[in-house]
Amino acid sequence: MIKIVEKSKLGKAWVAEDDVLGVDSDLLLNILARRGITTDAGVKKFLNPSIKSYMPDPFVLQDMDKAANIIADSVQAGQKIAIYGDYDVDGITSTAVFVKYLRALGVDVMWHLPTREGEGYGLNNAAVEEIAQTGAKLLITVDCGISGVEEVEWAKKYGLNVVVTDHHSPDAVLPKADAVVNPKRSDDTSGLSYLAGVGVAFLTVVAVNRELNSRGMGLDKSELINYTDFVALGTICDTMPLIELNRAFVATGLKVLGQKQNLGLNRLMEKANIQHSSVYAAGFALGPRLNAAGRLDSAAPALELLLTDNALVADALAEKLHDMNKERIGIQNAIMLSATEMAEKCCATGKCSLFICGDNWHGGVMGIIAGRLKDKYNLPSCVATRTDGIVNGSGRSIPGVDLGKIIHDALAKGIVSEGGGHAAAAGFSLPVDREEEFCEFLEQAVKEQLNGHVPAPEVLVDAELDAGGANMRLVDKLAAMEPFGQGNPEPVLVLRGAVLQYAKIMGNGNHLRGMVTTSAGTKLAFVGFNLVGTPVGDFLLDGENSDTKIMMLGRLKSNEYKGYVNAQFFLEDIAV
Repeated sequence: MIKIVEKSKLGKAWVAEDDVLGVDSDLLLNILARRGITTDAGVKKFLNPSIKSYMPDPFVLQDMDKAANIIADSVQAGQKIAIYGDYDVDGITSTAVFVKYLRALGVDVMWHLPTREGEGYGLNNAAVEEIAQTGAKLLITVDCGISGVEEVEWAKKYGLNVVVTDHHSPDAVLPKADAVVNPKRSDDTSGLSYLAGVGVAFLTVVAVNRELNSRGMGLDKSELINYTDFVALGTICDTMPLIELNRAFVATGLKVLGQKQNLGLNRLMEKANIQHSSVYAAGFALGPRLNAAGRLDSAAPALELLLTDNALVADALAEKLHDMNKERIGIQNAIMLSATEMAEKCCATGKCSLFICGDNWHGGVMGIIAGRLKDKYNLPSCVATRTDGIVNGSGRSIPGVDLGKIIHDALAKGIVSEGGGHAAAAGFSLPVDREEEFCEFLEQAVKEQLNGHVPAPEVLVDAELDAGGANMRLVDKLAAMEPFGQGNPEPVLVLRGAVLQYAKIMGNGNHLRGMVTTSAGTKLAFVGFNLVGTPVGDFLLDGENSDTKIMMLGRLKSNEYKGYVNAQFFLEDIAV
């Protein structure tokens, strides 16, 4: 790694994999090459992501042939089918994909989303029993089920056929379902382990539809493209890497979302004042509102919004989700204050991880707060609530620490009673009397993965250029890399030769806007979110620093104002 800046105003090192000082003409290809895309064919495919180019044969997934035949048999027999999902956006959209598809076939389909506080994540015996009593003959899990060994056995006792579709890491023993479709199975060779739960669900629908078409019963395969708005939402909100097939899902799904074919999503976009579909709109406007229902109560209103064709119902549900999200923000902010105080004390001890637990905190915001603490302290962070003798929590991790593995190891040792997740995010439950043991286990496991050394905060830079090159031509060139997200982040640029003209506070008092001049004699506007009160904000707002040359780190985007479109720099840090 090459260090561009040893220590910025925010105390971070700016690093690059090699010499990233470049010019406009080769900047895009250089960035793609650093991301492993080096051939002309690879570049062309990456810049033009289509499902046709990336779509594999869905039957490459282990057990997909079994799943497709079981579901097709149930459809053909006219049986009632139950879809069992999860309460987050990935689970909600996975459920919506299956329910919408089966309804289009005229199937008698029901669905169940567990409550976060009452039922918790995954299958539970009481819900399985209720499903069986409705007369359902087939139970399909989406975005869950891989850890439901006992619950699947319970379902089989009630005479249910069970198909599990999931993307979470399995335990040593798979559930004895009739089919288990999960690209993270140890015997799965599909190479699709990066898919979200909704991606696995969609591929299963594609496989089922192919089987039904062979029987003269399926939909035209072109109709399935209309489900990709759900696939894009779930993939983005579950922070899956936007690579290969995921990239195609999201690129296509955002186009479908922009066509506003789904009544509920259209109403929710209007409520959130979103004009255009984008990764940002999905992840930071629609996603939180859909998630709010499951965080505070039941995720049912979010799913009903995705499935309704009634305008009055859609308006009412969009309003409800919008209000619930505002309530969630209030709860989250109050807990965040307490969690930050506790984290400060924990950090003072020099630990490599954070475990923060409070009494009767709202469980629905634990993951959000864990993410905030992870970002603030650059440490793997677990945040939990202590209620009725049980600790329930969520964790978020930094690069280099596989939190999902740690939770799985803790589960295998009996330290946690329930748990699972990915490298970057995980959830867990444990008895209060094992809280200290879990904290010690977490710390030791993180130390081992980090070899005892917490990495210093670093920002990986994609390109370094003169500020005069930050123009609309470069904006358009970088935009060809969209959609941006996990696995394909928006390029981080370092601009040299910028001279500060002014900076002002805008918005709610936490944000900045300002202007710099460049060596090319041009002006470049910048905005800086949540920089007021930081060393960056203090420096920029100090009038004595006008006409000072600075190095700027951030991202270059377009900004439209009164019909004019200009390049604008989204400032994240500076060095002088």
